[in-house]
Amino acid sequence: MSVVSSGKFIFCEGKKTSLDYQLLNQIVTNIATIVPSGGKFGFSTFIEGYFSSTNIDNKKYLVFRDRDFDAEPTSDIGLIQLRRNVWLTHRPCVENYLLHSDLIHTYWQEKYQEKQNNPTSKWGHGNSPGIEIISEWIESAARNLKEYQTVRWSLANLLLDSATRTQLKTTWTGGSGQLPKSLDLLDCKNEAIELIKQFRKVVDTVTQERFEESFEKYQQKFAQEEFWEQKQYLIWFHGKDIQKEMQRQKSQYISLNIFFGWAITNIDIDRYPDLRELQMKIEQL
Repeated sequence: MSVVSSGKFIFCEGKKTSLDYQLLNQIVTNIATIVPSGGKFGFSTFIEGYFSSTNIDNKKYLVFRDRDFDAEPTSDIGLIQLRRNVWLTHRPCVENYLLHSDLIHTYWQEKYQEKQNNPTSKWGHGNSPGIEIISEWIESAARNLKEYQTVRWSLANLLLDSATRTQLKTTWTGGSGQLPKSLDLLDCKNEAIELIKQFRKVVDTVTQERFEESFEKYQQKFAQEEFWEQKQYLIWFHGKDIQKEMQRQKSQYISLNIFFGWAITNIDIDRYPDLRELQMKIEQL
């Protein structure tokens, strides 16, 4: 990890080998230091440890991670703010930015041409079947995933309200390291009972009825003609799921994992307003 003199930091999921890290290398160049931070659920702890004893509030940083099913995409194409300093992709994950027929076609053609120029090349997939066939390949995989994505979104919708993300806390003081005003046993016990009551209210909102309501909502949305005509599945369906279904349908086709490694260095950032927005946010830190 190279240290950038600007004193700006951007934290991302995964390791240096992850697509997230490689994408950020294309976006931020020398604007900031990119710090891979592992899983998305440990960002806060990781960042506190990374900055050690220094005051985090004085640091110029932000967190950039996959949206996954943690928020619905907005009508305007842009980053989605989860909380202070934490921004989500507009599309579900990095793979969604790479699943474009023209990009796959270009890669396929290049590898085939390399084979023509070098008979010892191990390329064994022939020439690209063409942009139209590749587009059909992507859409066919997405259509097969329609019901699965409906269920995934229906489950996620039960948690989209921030209130339902509540975990049973072990303190009522506002944070670890802060002591309550009263350390009396009865006072502490009453505070704990109140935390349990609040937690139970949240859990009680996760019901089959709410799931059924969400299921009908997403089922209708994913059945609309415009959803498919406008290729909205690339914004709503998880790219990793599409990738796996594509490979399952056409196992004789190219490896998309290998393609992603090439595509991430050939992505056109200007094609995606949210990625350009990220670039500007880093510049403005």
